[in-house]
Amino acid sequence: MSFTDATQFWNERFDNEEFIFGKAPNKYLVNQAKQYLASGQKALCIADGEGRNGVWLAKQGLVIEGFDVSDIALEKAKKFAEDNKVSIAYSFSDVDSWSWQENTYDAIIAIFIQFADPAMRLRLFKNILLALKPGGIFILQGYTQKQLEYKTGGPILIDHLYTEEMIREMISGLEILDLQSYDAVLEEGTRHIGMSALLGLTARKPFKSSIA
Repeated sequence: MSFTDATQFWNERFDNEEFIFGKAPNKYLVNQAKQYLASGQKALCIADGEGRNGVWLAKQGLVIEGFDVSDIALEKAKKFAEDNKVSIAYSFSDVDSWSWQENTYDAIIAIFIQFADPAMRLRLFKNILLALKPGGIFILQGYTQKQLEYKTGGPILIDHLYTEEMIREMISGLEILDLQSYDAVLEEGTRHIGMSALLGLTARKPFKSSIA
């Protein structure tokens, strides 16, 4: 899917008064952030949509950059940040056109980024590992392949879904702090609602790293 096609696709979804994934932050992110992130750190929120996760992190004192392929979602996110009296540097971008710079972020946040097909996912994870500072934290939440049974959100294509083995391979070189597959009820707006098959990952880039 091209940038233009992706923008049209997501704009059609986000062109709604309601926040389609809700205004509350992702629960896995909240739990892991409280353990591993700290005020003053610089974090990137990938495909932050309407801003629920970026705004929450900014309210915890982190310095947030975020991007999304939907300009409609970004306008909602900017207004949401303003309403919550936080400042976030939002950009209109997809994962391939984002300017990934080496050793830039204390944390990178990727919550339900399963628009990425296997080829895009490979490029994206390589860039995530590049852009993390030594000691930086990567937090990922997504659906496992079992989600096809629940049909309560996420993609319907199995190669967009995760397995623990896949994730271990994709982040080879990072120290895994938490990796779990589990079932839980999601209540994230109207798009993620009901019993769901989830994967959560928190990993740290080594302070002395050969990742490039």
